[in-house]
Amino acid sequence: MKGNQIKDRLNRSSKGDWSDELLALEAVGLAGEILSAAKKEEGLLERYEGWKLHRMLGDQDGKVFAFEMADQVFRPRSGWRAASQFRYLLERRGVPLYLPLHERIALVLAALASRIVPEWIMSAVTAKMMHESRKVVLRGEPGFLDRHIAKRGQMGARLNLNILGEAILGEEEASCRLVENIKRLESSECDYISVKISSIFSQVSVLAFEDTLEKVKEPLRTLYRAAQGNPVRGRSKFVNLDMEEYRDLHLTCRAFMEVLSEDEFFDLEAGIVLQAYLPDSFELQKSLTKWASLRRSRGGGRIKLRIVKGANLAMEKVEAAAHGWEQAPYGCKNEVDANFKRMLHYACEKKRAHAVRVGVGSHNLFDVSYALLLREREDVRGEVEIEMLEGMANHQARAVEKAGGSLLFYAPVVLRENFHSAIAYLVRRLDENTAPQNFLHDLFGMRLGDEKWEEQKEKFLRACAMKDEVSALPTRKQNRRVVSRESASTAFCNEPDTDWTLGVNREWIEGIRHEVEIPETIGIQVAGTVRYPSERQESHDPCKPDGSLYRFCLAGEKDVEQALEVAAQSVENREASGDFSSPDLFVRISLELAGQRGSLIATMLRDAGKSVAESDAEVSEAIDFARYYAEGLSQIGTGNGTEHSPLGVVVVAPPWNFPLAIACGGVVAALAAGNAVILKPPPETVLTAWRLAEVLWSAGVPENLLQFLPVAENAVGKKLLIDERVAG
Repeated sequence: MKGNQIKDRLNRSSKGDWSDELLALEAVGLAGEILSAAKKEEGLLERYEGWKLHRMLGDQDGKVFAFEMADQVFRPRSGWRAASQFRYLLERRGVPLYLPLHERIALVLAALASRIVPEWIMSAVTAKMMHESRKVVLRGEPGFLDRHIAKRGQMGARLNLNILGEAILGEEEASCRLVENIKRLESSECDYISVKISSIFSQVSVLAFEDTLEKVKEPLRTLYRAAQGNPVRGRSKFVNLDMEEYRDLHLTCRAFMEVLSEDEFFDLEAGIVLQAYLPDSFELQKSLTKWASLRRSRGGGRIKLRIVKGANLAMEKVEAAAHGWEQAPYGCKNEVDANFKRMLHYACEKKRAHAVRVGVGSHNLFDVSYALLLREREDVRGEVEIEMLEGMANHQARAVEKAGGSLLFYAPVVLRENFHSAIAYLVRRLDENTAPQNFLHDLFGMRLGDEKWEEQKEKFLRACAMKDEVSALPTRKQNRRVVSRESASTAFCNEPDTDWTLGVNREWIEGIRHEVEIPETIGIQVAGTVRYPSERQESHDPCKPDGSLYRFCLAGEKDVEQALEVAAQSVENREASGDFSSPDLFVRISLELAGQRGSLIATMLRDAGKSVAESDAEVSEAIDFARYYAEGLSQIGTGNGTEHSPLGVVVVAPPWNFPLAIACGGVVAALAAGNAVILKPPPETVLTAWRLAEVLWSAGVPENLLQFLPVAENAVGKKLLIDERVAG
């Protein structure tokens, strides 16, 4: 009876006169029917596994134990080390209560026995883990994999194979991964694979965007040639470009479009993934669709767009927090769900489906039902395919397959000896699918009409109502051409690093780094006067050591003596007048550093041989120092029990390897405490120190309080450091 109800509902939607609101309500009904059908499909083993997973979600300590077990115990190659970590986790977390009694007893016995035969026990534990995950991560050995592909084929389903492995660190590893994927394409059983650009090219750099793009395109061409050269049923095999990090979003889309626009691949059908948790994805979907429609109109092949919600949220949050950026994904789940439906609607319009087929990647029965009804309403049934994760709620997949036809399963594959490489995938999937707001979190204990069902239904309907309202503007909008004045405050906050994923910032630094002016000679500054003593030394560009970059003057004994006198007198004058540093001065320093970020980066490129990213981080750190002391000074005298007493004359002698950040930190710390500073730059990076001094003077630091004194490593230099007037 259920099957007839499902078919009737799908047939009614095909008349095309349902509004979006009615479609959403009908999707709720269809989801209920599929859920009921799935429960009837559920076998005893599936019920047992679902029961365990449901219990785990209610056992927070047990869930953490499962995470840490996967993350920590299976990494060490030493059985003794793995056993030690295994016992430690059991002592720290306890035996997970969600496990059935016999498995809890087995864990305790395994921990005891691991002290005697650690290698044997940990092999058994690993084998148990592999057995537990066998449905989610497929064994890559040909016999196992071929049988599973054939089994899925009998169901009317296909597999999208994704070879798991360690992060690619070098081109040799990238070449090996490429060969593995080509072997899959050459296999008679495999007709569909997924790859990420980071798995076929090791040195992905958004700073070198165009160069990286050209490098990525070559292995992509190799994969496409393998797909063309190993046809199945008269058609080329299918290569899908997966998406993971936000960093790779625009790079992946560009590589995909440009290679498929080449004559050799013009009629090839291939796929790409877009993640709905990125606001950027909707506009990219439009761009891809426009390009694909033009390609199709000229006789080219179609593309397939796989729409998923996104599974890298935790990493995106960490990266954003570490660099001081807005996180790239939406801030709340409702917005993600709404964007998913907006993208689905756009993709299902019939005028676009001739060029862009659609894969709907979701286990949410409401979303799956919505997609099934929408494709019927828009009369694009053959162009919209439901996709699910291999081994995740298989009974649900069978019910969906009966309701909507063929399925595509996204199937991670790993060889037995590389099983440790699957750990990251398992942890991420466990984290993603068991998050409280996610449908799969509730699925295994959900019943039609119960509290969990009603909560998920309301979330779905709310997202449907929001689909035309949710923002499609990127959350990351940093523009280094515009200097923010938000830092004009004594309250401390870390300065964001430059977001190089944004084209406007790459263009900004590209324009600046070639324009940096290198002085012919750098002098010394004593008592507010720049001098050019006769003793000089050459400095070289570390990247071009054969030639001279600039010359810098070395202070003589009289210069050092005068600088010390001026510094000592300056401290006395400040003490007499009670003139200690103002927080506002350090706010101005932070603003001046921010305004000169580009030129400081360009200077370090030439002077220190640092990369753009390394130099950028130093500027951020220097700004942080200035803000930190601004906040500290603003709190003096506010009843916190601190007193302010300067040391006197301070010589700051930074190292060459962090020529800006450490130098700035030393100078502003000394100035904030009311001292006079003599900056003694390292001979390798005199120019960077000079630029820093110029920034500080420009911000309002008196020239007699900050003097600039390069000295030779001889008696003159020694005098500067050991003179009795130097207090620090």
